[in-house]
Amino acid sequence: MVVGRGGMLKPIPGGTYAVSDDLLHDLEIGKQGQHASNLGGILAREIGDSIGVPSYIVDPVVVDELEDISRVSGVPELPRTSVFHALNQKAVAKRYAKEIGKPYNSLNLVVVHMGGGVSVGAHKEGRVIDIFNALDGDGAFSPERAGAVPSGALIKMCFSGKYTEAEVYKKICGNGGFNAYLGTNDMRDVDRMVEEGNKDAALYRDAFIRQVAKDIGSQACVLEGKVEQIIVTGGIAYDKYVVDGLKKACEWIAPFTVYPGEDELLALVQGGLRVINGEEQAMVY
Repeated sequence: MVVGRGGMLKPIPGGTYAVSDDLLHDLEIGKQGQHASNLGGILAREIGDSIGVPSYIVDPVVVDELEDISRVSGVPELPRTSVFHALNQKAVAKRYAKEIGKPYNSLNLVVVHMGGGVSVGAHKEGRVIDIFNALDGDGAFSPERAGAVPSGALIKMCFSGKYTEAEVYKKICGNGGFNAYLGTNDMRDVDRMVEEGNKDAALYRDAFIRQVAKDIGSQACVLEGKVEQIIVTGGIAYDKYVVDGLKKACEWIAPFTVYPGEDELLALVQGGLRVINGEEQAMVY
């Protein structure tokens, strides 16, 4: 078995998927856009075919388990969509469940991934029923992405004649967030700036914490306050100042568990093993 990361496919429930011809085609064309993660399934299929073994992907970024109510945006032509760090979010949620000896599908969790992008999800009994789009949608800004921005001002920017469509998109996704404010996408650089007395860096770091905390509170409301744990993961989870700030703002909601970094390679292995061991059936795309 060869397992690769999933990419920008059509919206699908979480799970481990065989890389079928249809799935491969949608990765090649970028069904929902071009992203480096599209290569994962393509490479898995190529390697698997070359050595005569099946190929799979696990929990791609387009995992969609949203409740219908979570899709409503206020503009019928612009529904809210599910694009997030599904592989790592699911992996740490299942890791926590295993550590406390309870099934993942029996828990209500808020999971926060903080890396180049930020995603905050409401995990209700094994399904991510609400999420902030981590790529180009909404929620907190991040090292590289703008998150939610004032829509009226964005419309004026788009029609100002100063920018192409590609340039505006790059402001939202790639050159947004800390990149736009401080010229770096590395939280360690931000911390150094603060230590050197940069007041702007201190402001933007605190603003980041507040925005992520607001997202946590929002998802706690989605779960009607019945949150058993807040799980924080991703590279920025190594940052004590950020994690302590989130705890100060949100620990009244539920206790925190912190899993710094990403468990994505391990998550791919575990997804494949669940199929091999008969714990799960491979999903059909």
